[in-house]
Amino acid sequence: MTRRSTDLVPLRLAVLISGSGRTLKNFIDLAAEGKLPIDIRLVISSTAKASGLKFAAEAGIPTQVVRRQNFPAGPAGDQAFGEAIFAPCRAAGVDYVAMAGFMKLAPVPPDFAGRVLNIHPALIPAFSGHGMYGHYVHEAAIAAGVRVSGCTVHFVDNQYDHGPIIWQQPVPVFDDDTTDTLAKRVFEVEKEAYPHVLNMLAAGRIKLDAGRVIFVKPARAKH
Repeated sequence: MTRRSTDLVPLRLAVLISGSGRTLKNFIDLAAEGKLPIDIRLVISSTAKASGLKFAAEAGIPTQVVRRQNFPAGPAGDQAFGEAIFAPCRAAGVDYVAMAGFMKLAPVPPDFAGRVLNIHPALIPAFSGHGMYGHYVHEAAIAAGVRVSGCTVHFVDNQYDHGPIIWQQPVPVFDDDTTDTLAKRVFEVEKEAYPHVLNMLAAGRIKLDAGRVIFVKPARAKH
């Protein structure tokens, strides 16, 4: 028997955003419908201008703004910024941190290794890395003439769009696609892929083994 989302202990989650908050809104809506076992404890944005902050406010979720510009340039500043991001996540007692359109490099501290997730709008390692985000990803896919793109959910390490891949979902790329039409198609599968991964984490079905993701078979229901 497959366990329903409502049967699972909710994951305590922090969500990091930098813009529209579409993924955050998807999480909030699915959780309200009983389809996603999460308890969003905190939303952190890299800018006060992120329109996604309103979704958190409407849902009564605490928010913080941590701007990269407030820290020095270079590796030391990166580390200080990362600590400023993860310290409130630690204080909130979250199980996982979900990057959802977060555009800054925030080094992951050792106690959060294997507990930070990201979604990228391409099939990593294609069209990924520093500077590859949003419409730049879809422009590159169309320019390369690929017939398949998609999205990737992965654990985060300290490189852009890097770390153990958890889940990928493909979409076709058509001859008449524009960056907008491809982006829309990819986002539709993002709305499925990220919640799918969170559901599997809540069910204890995802494990990291020597840097690779292992899917654990669901436990049989006891009668």
